Amino acid sequence: MVTPMDNHIEIHYCNQCRWLLRSAWMAQELLTTFADEITELTLRPGTGGVFEVSVNGKQVWSRKEAGRFPEITELKQRVRDEVAPDKGLGHSDKKKD
Repeated sequence: MVTPMDNHIEIHYCNQCRWLLRSAWMAQELLTTFADEITELTLRPGTGGVFEVSVNGKQVWSRKEAGRFPEITELKQRVRDEVAPDKGLGHSDKKKD
């Protein structure tokens, strides 16, 4: 039997900014989309306006660097690229040129 690779997602969010609800929603979306690929998802409270998403220790989104929050489709694409590059995302997928 083939076992999936252990994939850990971490969403580091600012508790002072009250971003728990946004983080929990994004976590739910990722867990639903990648039910077979994600083995662990952690919500980690922080301070100072932080909002970062990491996959297996690799940062895939930083609000500070991007200057904004990710659209959920962007976040799903970046997570997919790390945990299941061949997985289609249906209507959420990038447009192929």
